[in-house]
Amino acid sequence: MSDYAHPEVLVSTDWVANHLADTENVRVIESNEDVLLYATGHLHNAVHVDWQTDLQDEEVRDYISQKQFERLCSKLGIRPDTTVVFYGDKSNWWACYAFWTFTMFGHKDCRVMDGGRAKWEAEGRTLTTDAPDFESTDYTVAAPQPTVRAFRDEVLRHMEDGGAMVDVRSPQEFIGEVTHAPGNPNSEAALRGGHIPGASNVPWSRAADDDGTFKSREDLEAIYLDEQGLSPKEPTIAYCRIGERSSHTWFVLRYLLGFKNVKNYDGSWTEWGNLVGAPIEKGEPDEGE
Repeated sequence: MSDYAHPEVLVSTDWVANHLADTENVRVIESNEDVLLYATGHLHNAVHVDWQTDLQDEEVRDYISQKQFERLCSKLGIRPDTTVVFYGDKSNWWACYAFWTFTMFGHKDCRVMDGGRAKWEAEGRTLTTDAPDFESTDYTVAAPQPTVRAFRDEVLRHMEDGGAMVDVRSPQEFIGEVTHAPGNPNSEAALRGGHIPGASNVPWSRAADDDGTFKSREDLEAIYLDEQGLSPKEPTIAYCRIGERSSHTWFVLRYLLGFKNVKNYDGSWTEWGNLVGAPIEKGEPDEGE
């Protein structure tokens, strides 16, 4: 891990196993696509964050408010100086989503357990169905970080300026063959299929090895820098369908490859594909794009 730009944000299963008992300074959070998975077994002293009910506003298409986030952290026994470690299913796809959300609200010490649930289970480590109950804290947000989030008007300006964008959806979504989540035709879809003009297509899963861990820095640079021509010095925006897969790529670009200015467009295709007047492209990118 020492080869990554910010190796401190990625911890091993050994590190987590050695810190599970340190509930004063460390809080381990499980966040999955399958929101029922936590109840079947989780790491000892790990708490659950449901991306739908805990992180999303019930009435507005947006994240919970700052006050709601403070209440969530208080309920989970988290202080502003707590080291928060995220893990989950699907190569930490949703763990990175929760990580990004906590970062957006300004929590300073966020980390990801490399390999997630799959690696922990493959190593034969213990899971429990006992849910911990920690004493509440008085959590306050010091400085929300809007610099990690892109909104539609910024994305439009970025596109018009020829800025770097990474569409992390499947090739079928990118070229416009499907407008819903892969394998789930009943998921929220857009009226139009395709991609934002000028975007490169790098499916998020390419950044992970078969065991769910992140690929080496050398392999990641071969994908994003050599193959796609992205530059860590240039402003870059990642997007997908609702911003969850792109949070995984955002994590890779920002922390593993050291991109100085990379944002996650969480409105993503369900917003852009339904946005009146927003330009789109279908099919494969033009030669040299």
